[in-house]
Amino acid sequence: MTKTLIQEMTAALELYCNLMYDCDVSNFDNVFAATAQLHGFREGQMNCWGAAQYKEILAGRTSPKALGAARGEQLLMLDFSSDTQALAKVRVQINDMTFVDYLSYHKINGQWLVTSKAYHREA
Repeated sequence: MTKTLIQEMTAALELYCNLMYDCDVSNFDNVFAATAQLHGFREGQMNCWGAAQYKEILAGRTSPKALGAARGEQLLMLDFSSDTQALAKVRVQINDMTFVDYLSYHKINGQWLVTSKAYHREA
């Protein structure tokens, strides 16, 4: 793992956290691969959303930024399996909710993109 890889992933994670806070979907394609899937429980039911559906959800959401909500994010773990694949575990505050997300990243055409997201809402 090189310093450059860590810097690239730090920048990619910043883009992710910015998107979760400001919901500016004009940046969505710089964060998520078009083939990305998101999995997690909502109201006791497992959900699976594709990238396009999640983009619509974010576009329709009033952002934490617009609500003046506190911003909170924490990198819990970063693991590289190669120079083109990584896994990040982050804690992100969205309004009054806190999520722990496992983000699978792949470097596609020189850009780190989320290809899979598994999320958990903390109690």
